[in-house]
Amino acid sequence: MAYKTILVHVDEAPHSAARVLLAAELALQEGAHVVGVATTGISRFLYQNETVDDNDPNLARHLDILRERASHALAEFAPRLRALGVQSFEQRILDDEPAAGLSLMARHADLVIVGQLTPHGRGPDVPAEVLAGSGKPVLVMPFAARTSAAIAVSSDGVASPGGPAPARHILVGWNASREAGRALQDALPLLRRADSVTVAMIDAEARPGVFGEPPGTDLLAWLERHGVMAQLVLGQSERQGILKRPGNVGEQLLALAGERDCDLLVMGAYGHSRFRETLLGGVTRSVLDAMTLPLLMSH
Repeated sequence: MAYKTILVHVDEAPHSAARVLLAAELALQEGAHVVGVATTGISRFLYQNETVDDNDPNLARHLDILRERASHALAEFAPRLRALGVQSFEQRILDDEPAAGLSLMARHADLVIVGQLTPHGRGPDVPAEVLAGSGKPVLVMPFAARTSAAIAVSSDGVASPGGPAPARHILVGWNASREAGRALQDALPLLRRADSVTVAMIDAEARPGVFGEPPGTDLLAWLERHGVMAQLVLGQSERQGILKRPGNVGEQLLALAGERDCDLLVMGAYGHSRFRETLLGGVTRSVLDAMTLPLLMSH
């Protein structure tokens, strides 16, 4: 597997530039085509609603304003990619809501890059909705994302070995679920190039038949056959309540990522069409809310 088409959400958020930067760096590594997408925020279903008067001058004026904002968000997209040496890219404005429009376009891409949910949950939960609706891996950039390039680019537009690549030190959160397996498969292009890969298993002793015996043996062997040498870290969560359910797993993963100076976390995520409702309070939700490093998720 390789990332040959990378879709990146471009908007007016302060960390939008960091998403474009990461998309450019991955494109240089993979020889990929980058598609920058800005949305107007108007649902495509509006255009199918026969009760809406499409000759209404107020509606036309409102749509023009929204399209102008989307165009403004894309103003620096092409110059940034050219400056980094990306040769193949395009940009599009979609008359749609961000999550719905990105989910549709993602079905023709290998990887989607979006931004972390705004503080206090304001606005649409784009990461969760795109993850549930696209069927593709989603790379979420945090608010604290860097804004300077990590890859040095020559005057000929070729990535040089002088600068560190993104995702050099990767942490994988493994719970032996179908979603985790999908995320690991989707992350292979990044895992193969990483300087170090750490696989974290929390409470593996609780399900020995699932995690293997000893835990992690089969997983590490599978990764090695794909050219990935990984280190295993076993942890135990704090047990909470009368039923002694595991707690703080998300916090443990983020703390471990910080201890090991990781610059990417890979994990699976649960959900369905009502993704946000089922995700709140879970490990994935806590990681999405508190993350300070990029997060690659698959569903």
